[in-house]
Amino acid sequence: MPKEMQELQKQWHSIVQSIHSNSNVVAFMNSRVGQYLDDHPFVALSVLVFIAVSAIPVAFFLIFVVATAIMACIGVIVMEGVVIAIGGIALLCVLCGLGALSLGVSGVLSISYVVLSTLVNYWYASRDQIRKQEVNGSLPQKSPPVLDLAGNNGKSE
Repeated sequence: MPKEMQELQKQWHSIVQSIHSNSNVVAFMNSRVGQYLDDHPFVALSVLVFIAVSAIPVAFFLIFVVATAIMACIGVIVMEGVVIAIGGIALLCVLCGLGALSLGVSGVLSISYVVLSTLVNYWYASRDQIRKQEVNGSLPQKSPPVLDLAGNNGKSE
C-alpha cells in the first residue's frame, strides 16, 4: 500500500507542477488577486468551491436562455404567419363583401337607368303625339301610347 501511495503522490506532484509552470497561471499568481488568494487559502478554496458549484446552475440558465431565444424566434415566425393568414382571410372577406355591394349598386343603377329612360321616352312620346294631334287638328286618343320598354326610341344599332 505505501508504494501505491507514493506513486499517487508522484502523479499528483507532477500535475501540480504542470499547473504551476503554465504561463497563464504564473501571470495570474503574480497579479494582486493571485497574491491575495495565495496569502488567504480559505478564501481561495471558497472561491473555487463557489465556481465549481455555480457552474451547473449557470450552464442550465445559459441553456434556458438559448432555448428561449430559439423558441422566441420560431414563435415570432409562426405568430407572424398566423397574423398574416388571419389578415389575408379578413381581406378576402372584405373584398367579397365589396364585390357583393358593387353588384347590388350596379343592379340598382341599371334598373334606375332603364326605368328613367322608359319614363323619359314615354313622356317625350306622349308629348310628340299631342303635338302631332294639335297640328292635325284632331283630339287626343283615349288609348294610351305604347311603351317602349327596350328604351331604344326606335333606333336600330
